[in-house]
Amino acid sequence: MTAARITVNGKDTPIAPAASHTTALDFLRERGLTGTKEGCAEGECGACSVLVARPGVNKPTDWVAVNACLVPAAALDGQEIVTSEGLATPGEPGTPSTLHPVQEEMAVRGGSQCGYCTPGFICSMAAEYYRPDRCAHADSSDGGDATDAEHGPNGFDLHALSGNLCRCTGYRPIRDAAFAVGTPADEDRLAQRREQSPPEPVATDYTRDGKAFLRPGTLADVLRLLRERPDAVVVAGSTDWGVEVNIRSRRADCVVAVDRLPELRELRVASDHVEIGAALTLTEIARRLDGQVPLLGELFPQFASRLIRNSATLGGNLGTGSPIGDSPPALLALEASVVLADADGEREVPLADYFTGYRQSVRRPGELIRAVRFPLPLSPVVAFHKIAKRRFDDISSVAVAFALDIEDGFVRKARIGLGGVAATPIRSLATEAALEGKLWTAETVEAAARVLEAEGTPMNDHRASADYRSAMLGQSLLKLHAQTTEGVTS
Repeated sequence: MTAARITVNGKDTPIAPAASHTTALDFLRERGLTGTKEGCAEGECGACSVLVARPGVNKPTDWVAVNACLVPAAALDGQEIVTSEGLATPGEPGTPSTLHPVQEEMAVRGGSQCGYCTPGFICSMAAEYYRPDRCAHADSSDGGDATDAEHGPNGFDLHALSGNLCRCTGYRPIRDAAFAVGTPADEDRLAQRREQSPPEPVATDYTRDGKAFLRPGTLADVLRLLRERPDAVVVAGSTDWGVEVNIRSRRADCVVAVDRLPELRELRVASDHVEIGAALTLTEIARRLDGQVPLLGELFPQFASRLIRNSATLGGNLGTGSPIGDSPPALLALEASVVLADADGEREVPLADYFTGYRQSVRRPGELIRAVRFPLPLSPVVAFHKIAKRRFDDISSVAVAFALDIEDGFVRKARIGLGGVAATPIRSLATEAALEGKLWTAETVEAAARVLEAEGTPMNDHRASADYRSAMLGQSLLKLHAQTTEGVTS
């Protein structure tokens, strides 16, 4: 078996002698690439972001920004990454390098002050710069702003920077730099790289000091391994496990990566259901669905930051069993089920029956979440309400997802998923019953809102009080009614 290696800024770089748990951030810094910084070690500040060549949607390759502080270096075996140092074009011997257009705009528009966060901003900005479907707005010839404050006249989506924090410069000059970048030149080597396929996934067997990081080549290989090693930690994007490694100093004798398994990376829209592979990232799901599932379309922009969504998966979000994960409420409202696989076969479990306790589920030792499946047709009235201290890049205090069928003024069907109000994500069964068969009127909704306020067993913690959480449940239903009846007269 070949030694584990990463192509870093075009240079083939062995991962050894790094430990199996070493993050890509530490791996890069130990090799002198100190533009990649550690700010939080939790994936919240973006100072560590780097570009990874991933399978593209509109082109063979997409340059995707990820948090190097979370992903193990061994998880990048056989892959290709670019750091802030690798963006500039090297000059001839004795001459300086030429700044990348993103670096140039950040410099001339005052987007950097102390400079600590700047390389991370630049990598996230470069990923958006190379997004194939980014294009200038037709009405922006006068240099004015686009139709909203979060999208530039050059098509730049500021949400690309939602996972990057700056504590001293202020965001206006960074925004100015983002909205000033043009399109990549024909000779731009990273733009040209998009026309070629990304590196193929490789099987990895990296062991140091008795601790192993393994990436089997097929799902069958993974399931056999999990039968032999039920204690193994399964990772995809490592957005949760990376925090455990960094903040809680957790170490595992065996980590098994499933993020590149083809069997876990399929997305199918059939006549009667949608099936989403457990290892597809949230960014990939959003781009592939392209609005076909409106409830997920509301969920994804509110799920952490794009840096996290570029790595996080539905399988991982469900696998951790967190009661405040953002995807379970939406999937409960969609009446989703999880497809569980082990060496003996597969079984399908309704998500409403999947969680059994705090971070516990019906998943057996040796079982793996292969896919998430939900039925079609979809309910036409949907909403995802996330109550948190920040608008984006935050953990929910309460999350509520609605999916309703309203015909001739009556609620024919109601499905409501809740997060943050119990030891597990839950279906709001009592509120659903209070709505179904009733007229969608203010009186019905006010009565159902009181029922919703009593759902779950919310607790007091540093994010919100139990009373606040209960109040927000009722307000969410009132808000949905107001949104769906605005401008309607009786």
